[in-house]
Amino acid sequence: MDKFYHSVRLDASLCKGCINCIKRCPTEAIRVRGGKASINNKFCIDCGECIRVCPHHAKHATYDRLDCMRQYEYTVALPAPSLYSQFNNLDDVNIVLNALIRMGFDDVFEVGAAAELVSEATRQYISEHEEGLPFISTACPSVVRLIRVRFPNLIPHLLPLNPPVEVAAVLAAERAMKQTGLPREKIGIIFISPCPSKVTYVKAPLGTEKSQVDKVLAIKDVYPKLLACMKAVGKEEYPAIGTAGKIGISWGHSGGEASGLFTESYLAADGIENVIRVLEDMEDQKFTNLRFVELNACNGGCVGGVLTVENPYVAEVKLKRLRKYMPVARTHMDDLSQRIIPWTTGVQYEPVFSLGNTMMESFSRLNQVERLMKKFPGLDCGSCGAPTCKALAEDIVRGEANESDCVYYLRENLHKLSEEVAVLAEDLSDGGIEKQEPLKLIKEYIGRISQEMSLLDKKEEEQSDGSGVDGNGNLPDGESGR
Repeated sequence: MDKFYHSVRLDASLCKGCINCIKRCPTEAIRVRGGKASINNKFCIDCGECIRVCPHHAKHATYDRLDCMRQYEYTVALPAPSLYSQFNNLDDVNIVLNALIRMGFDDVFEVGAAAELVSEATRQYISEHEEGLPFISTACPSVVRLIRVRFPNLIPHLLPLNPPVEVAAVLAAERAMKQTGLPREKIGIIFISPCPSKVTYVKAPLGTEKSQVDKVLAIKDVYPKLLACMKAVGKEEYPAIGTAGKIGISWGHSGGEASGLFTESYLAADGIENVIRVLEDMEDQKFTNLRFVELNACNGGCVGGVLTVENPYVAEVKLKRLRKYMPVARTHMDDLSQRIIPWTTGVQYEPVFSLGNTMMESFSRLNQVERLMKKFPGLDCGSCGAPTCKALAEDIVRGEANESDCVYYLRENLHKLSEEVAVLAEDLSDGGIEKQEPLKLIKEYIGRISQEMSLLDKKEEEQSDGSGVDGNGNLPDGESGR
């Protein structure tokens, strides 16, 4: 399986070449060249931030269609806890679970129930491995991938336990095979996801060789059909099939996972920019007396995923209200869950941001980057198609860009050439040039100026068509940069 598989894709036909995405991408994986954006697969962590900020809907997530259920003789739905937060006035999760059955699934296994098992396993693991504190949650695949490519020193602090969705998939498949007698390939384990990161996890998992999830549906696709089924369920008696309590439901929002550890020595952060700040501080060892760090790439936690329909902060309130009268936990570990929760493979550092293949080559190229940085204005305006001047310098060193991509560098070259032409003209008028060929020299300068002007015009045209930034790096009148 390709370790750089991605569920976040770009539709070039919809891209207008604006720079919203390159300024918000946490790993600087996006560039705008030739008036179109492109995504570097090695840098991307599928956090979905570009989907959230793209005004032209040119970024989208890939996932399975609803009709994938027909591919199997028996299907099991794995609803994420964040699914419950999408509905108004929901006071019983069993309405949603029974609606999934009416929708066409043969069985339901709550991811929240598996989350309670993972919480119990986490408490046990932390108490047995005090020397590795603090441990970082591995429930959010984007955070794990971010650490894998950008924070190698923190890899030993990753909690080596499978996320709840994987544990739920294994348990659901075991139960389905036992109840039906069908072989595994005829049973479809289908996760209802709030974000593209989970789609990527299923295709290229970290911590396990192969995911037991067969298909992934988006909450926003399931929502309208499920809503109609819920109205029908509400008019009749329905069986109580929910197996998750407060701990499991709480995993749907930020801080919910950490609250299941029964400790106050934890830190919870959500939003990819906040996550990066926390990881940088952890790398600098600024935190003391922490036992656990919960990090979610989406604002508000899983309820803030780009595949949901409800405002994340409203959704968080709904989850807290829903769990109010629930028991603390309904699911507890047994022998099977103890075997399937730990990772079976480790997470390896991927040096995708390295400038060279060897240490010496990397240092040499780093010196080149520093020299290039002195030529650029340091404004990080994005007009060159890279998010920062440093990113442009690194692209140049890698052979993926040119110095002329910087509008300010082009303008400075034009000024220098103009000054040289003026000096040449003055020498000609004063008779200072005797042995050179004046006309040939003038034509050469004019050609260089014309070439630089063409590049500058092209850059300004791309920016005016896309981001609205003019040749001076300014926004149109009446607009602010906020």
